[in-house]
Amino acid sequence: MFSAPGPAAEPPAPTTAPSCSPQQLDALIELADRTKLRAYADYSKFRVGAALLAADGTMFSGCNVENSSYGLTMCAERVALFTAVAAGFNSFRAVVVTHDAKGTYVYPCGACRQVLSEFGDIDVYCVQPDGKVSRSRLSQLLPVAFSKAELDKVAAARG
Repeated sequence: MFSAPGPAAEPPAPTTAPSCSPQQLDALIELADRTKLRAYADYSKFRVGAALLAADGTMFSGCNVENSSYGLTMCAERVALFTAVAAGFNSFRAVVVTHDAKGTYVYPCGACRQVLSEFGDIDVYCVQPDGKVSRSRLSQLLPVAFSKAELDKVAAARG
């Protein structure tokens, strides 16, 4: 599901240069905010929007879609990613996450972090409703991701 709002500590700022221009970031935030309004959040009333920037500059969006069987809920970040993959994209630079909870940043949940990590170490921009932005690298939020490399190690060990 989603990471519940709360006094989450902001991760340290990344040491790498931002992966998108200020104009691209503004466009991603606007797209995520617009898409957030379409969220199907009948149970939590917690709307989330996400916008994903592909390597070539194409932008994709997603919103959370809840289900009465809570485990089947789909987060905005994965909706955006799956939409991009379905459109033939698999290289990304950044994801933006927006929400309605005042005074806090909301970061992608563990499942979203793991799924996003399949496509590389991208910038994660979390945006508060008042416009404050936190930038992290996905590897800061998920420092020990389970990856294809781990599967390859298991296969090699089996011989």
